Amino acid sequence: MRKIISSLFVSADGVAEAPDDWHFPYFNDEMGAAIGAGMGTSDAMLLGRVQYEEFAAHWPTSDDEFADFMNNQKKYVASTTLTEATWNNSEIIGGDVLAGIRELKTSDGGDIAITGSLTLVQSLLRAGMLDQLQLFVHPVIVGKGARWFDKLDDSIDLKLTSADVFSTGVLNQIYAPAK
Repeated sequence: MRKIISSLFVSADGVAEAPDDWHFPYFNDEMGAAIGAGMGTSDAMLLGRVQYEEFAAHWPTSDDEFADFMNNQKKYVASTTLTEATWNNSEIIGGDVLAGIRELKTSDGGDIAITGSLTLVQSLLRAGMLDQLQLFVHPVIVGKGARWFDKLDDSIDLKLTSADVFSTGVLNQIYAPAK
């Protein structure tokens, strides 16, 4: 069975919204290696509609070093409203999204990575379908914006499987379901 692995950039006060406004001063080779390690085990991305639309607007014309990877990676978009996914290698999981993701998990392949997509991550946590949660906790208080746990209204037990501190002060925390 494939694993679904979420990686989120988070401020010290839990904000995960708009990391492009506060994340980059803390990005270094250590974080790049940790992100690269996660990308190395996955052969697909799972994105919510909003994250998909943001990425699809940026990556096809980007000359960033990750552009080839992002543009050529298989992408699944969890959405009940999106009707067309034109970005290279993209497929919509619509209708009963959780059932579609369960089916995806049982298909052949490597891990499935989620970057951002807070609503999707929250839904998968509530449904017990997220296999790993990686939080890159940045040493900054943002003060406003969506927090990664905002829509979680029930207790979800996790176990910490590893934690590292980067030289920038970012804490790389990796959690798995406690069950």
